[in-house]
Order: sequence, then C-alpha cells, then structure tokens
Amino acid sequence: MQSATRASEPPRLVWLRSDLRLHDNTALSEAARQGPVVAVFLRCLPQWQSHGHGANKLDFLNRGIVALAEDLTGYNIPLLHREIAHFDEAPATLLGLAEEVGASALHFNREYPLDEWRRDEAVIEAFERQGLSVRAHTDAIAFVPGELRTGQGDYYSVFTPFAKAWHRALTPEQLSLRDAPPVQDPLGIETEPVPTLPALDDTPAAPKHWPAGEQAAADRLERFLRFRGRHYKEQRDLPAVAGTSELSPYLALGMISWRQCCQAVLGENDGQLNEGDAGLTAWVNELVWREFYQHIVVGFPRVCRHRAFQQHTEALAWRDDEASFAAWCEGRTGYPIVDAAMRQLVETGWMHNRLRMITAMFLTKHLLIDWRRGEAFFLRHLIDGEFAANNGGWQWAASTGTDAAPYFRIFNPTTQSQRFDPDGAFIKAYLPALTHLPAQQRHAPPTSDLLGQADYPAPIVDHKAARARALDAFKALKKDAP
Repeated sequence: MQSATRASEPPRLVWLRSDLRLHDNTALSEAARQGPVVAVFLRCLPQWQSHGHGANKLDFLNRGIVALAEDLTGYNIPLLHREIAHFDEAPATLLGLAEEVGASALHFNREYPLDEWRRDEAVIEAFERQGLSVRAHTDAIAFVPGELRTGQGDYYSVFTPFAKAWHRALTPEQLSLRDAPPVQDPLGIETEPVPTLPALDDTPAAPKHWPAGEQAAADRLERFLRFRGRHYKEQRDLPAVAGTSELSPYLALGMISWRQCCQAVLGENDGQLNEGDAGLTAWVNELVWREFYQHIVVGFPRVCRHRAFQQHTEALAWRDDEASFAAWCEGRTGYPIVDAAMRQLVETGWMHNRLRMITAMFLTKHLLIDWRRGEAFFLRHLIDGEFAANNGGWQWAASTGTDAAPYFRIFNPTTQSQRFDPDGAFIKAYLPALTHLPAQQRHAPPTSDLLGQADYPAPIVDHKAARARALDAFKALKKDAP
C-alpha cells in the first residue's frame, strides 16, 4: 500500500461500471496519480433489465459493489451511489456529482456495446461543454477497436487472423499492471451504503459458488493455474470435470482484469502467452476471443441492434414453435445432454462452454428457432452475461455470425454427449430421472425405457430429420441470397 496523498486539491471523480476492482484499474490508477479521488457508481436497473440482464448477474453486480466499497474504504476513497432509470440521465447525474464534491475531472473505462458507447459519448460531451476535464480509458481490452485491422483496412471478422495480429502487436506496456491508488487523506465525504436490490423477476441462484469481489477472483485464478491450467486444453470440454477457470463472471464485471490473467500466465509459462504449455496458451486464447467480440460490436454495430452479422441470413425462415422453445428452456427436449445443460443454467446461473455450443446449436439447427430467442434466454439467466460474448457465441452456433460454423455443421447432441460426458456423470447430476440407467444409455435412453415414465420425455425431434430440415433452410437461403 502506497503512502497517503494530500487532499488539498479538488478530487477527481472515477465512474465505476464493469471494472469493479481496486487493483489494475486504468481509470482509477490514472485519476489517483493526479490527486485524490471520489468513486461513483450509477445503478441503472430499468435499462439493464430492458437490455435483458437477469437476477443472477444483477445480484452478483450488487455484491461486487459491496465488496469494492469495503476495499476502497481502506484507501479513504469514498464510493457514492446514484439511481438512474435510463442511460440518458448519466450526463446530468455525473455533472451534479462533480459539482457536489467539487471535482475537477471525470475518469472512466470504456464500454463498447452501442448503447453504452453512446451514453459515454454523451457524458464526454456534457463535461467538455461545462469546461470540465474528462478522460475515457482503454482498460477492458488491449487495443482500441479499429487499431487492429486487416491488410485491406477492415475490422477483422474472423478470429484466427485477429488473434495472430493481437499477439504480434501486444506490447509490454499494454501488459503492465496499473498501479493501485495510494492511501489518500480523508476527504470528509462518507461512503454511501450500497442500496439493496429491489424484488426482481427471478430469484438469484445461491451465491455460495460465486463469492463476489476481486479477492475472490484472484483466489480463483490462483487455484486454476495451480491445479487446472496445464490440463485446460484436454479438460475444458468435459462438463463433469472442473476443468475451466470459472472466471467469466469476474471478467464480465471487471473484478479481475485480462492483464492480471495474462501476467499470471506469463509467470507460469516462462514469460510466454502464445507458445509453451498448450493448456495455458489455449486459455489465453479464450481471453483474446473476449476482446475479439468487443471489437466486433464497435466495428459492426448492427449486431447491437438484434441483427445478424452475416446480413444475408436475415432472410432465414426461422420456425415459430412455442412448445419446442418451452421444452428447450425447461430442459424437456428428450436429449439428455441438452436438458442437463439447460437445467444447469437455470439452477446455477452458469453453463459450461461446450454445453453452450451444444444447446445453442440444438435450438437453432434442430428446432430451427431464431437464435435471438436463445440469446435473450441465456442473458436473462447467466451470471456472466455479457452482450458481446453472448451475442458472438450465439451467432457462431446459428451460422449467422463472425467466424461462424458452416451451416452444414450441425452437432449431433448424442455423439457430443458420448464424447464429452462418456460416463454420463454430468447428465446424472442434473437429470435424476435417468440415474437408474447404465451410463452408456444415459446419452440416448431407449424409448421403451421411457414408456409410461412421466419424469423424462422422448425426443421432441429426430436428429436426422431435423438436420435435413436445417440444411434445406440454409440451402434455400444461399440460393436466394443476393
């Protein structure tokens, strides 16, 4: 902890959003370098809910603010709260706070989806109009969107060349951790109690698996690198194995930074991010995927407007099948790996990444239901719900997005289950109705075994017929596309 700074000059406001940490926080570090700071958090529940964020993420966010407020107290940094109903209220609210505390400047870290970008631009314009200093920092990603471009000068739309460019252009400065703020003299401004959440549409999942705050995130990173990191490449696709980092909720709300993750890998992998241990480099690649999708929402803002990245796929004839959609949401499709995954999501607020691909492809290819409906359902339930990553993953599965799976790639959920959950252990954990079956039968229970059983349904669609239907729909689309 650094020595105290004097509070003899006007403070800087630091507007916290999806960067709920004290350490390695660019906006907080830069503001504190210049003098005393006052942190502020604007809670915008109505608009967050209109954007589709559900109880699990909102509860985790609120617990993260509580944890951060405690951390900031140790540095004499007050944290103020204001409630707003819409992003449009942010400029006036922040200007009012600046006047209230006598702040000379505002610092914040950029967010990239279209509505958040427009909100931030409005705040910048409002502060500049009042003659106040305002700084928007690049923090959640390494490169300003548009900084990495193809040889033709375009935004990358395919991940692999983007990742190569990312690794090639990354500098030691971008990787360096930002200084923690020094302890400052008390400002005479009290930290405000974090308001409790009002009643939400859903009850949040039990928080025991997701303790909030940057210390919890740091502990999880340490455990991952110590016990799982070097096995990540071979274990990350096995849902019954604790093989992933489970850091996605902490990254989504900035309780840990991508730099902290990369620095930890450098320490474990002889100073390398792109070579060396296969498990560690594969995990770094997932961090680069996160950045790739942040660049996409800036370079191709139509994806923020419920539009497909591959524009010709807008003409796809999606099916309107409420009964099948409800069966998918509730884990009643008759495909055990799909149903177990959907129940994991609803019960815990999280889903294993391999299962996200399987369930998304089942909805969009087997049921031929619009990917946007699945995207919204996931965002409502995911504790790590993040627009760019969620949208990118869904459009990949639906063959409408960047780097999309070819339309003829249609996962067979039964063979996926046999390959990645060979003993049916994950299925058994979430589908008690199938525990009596031998492990190999859990992937596709014999129809005769299901007769007269109310606890688990027969498949709602035949894989071969569904695959043919999806291929026909996409072939017609290609034929009719301009």
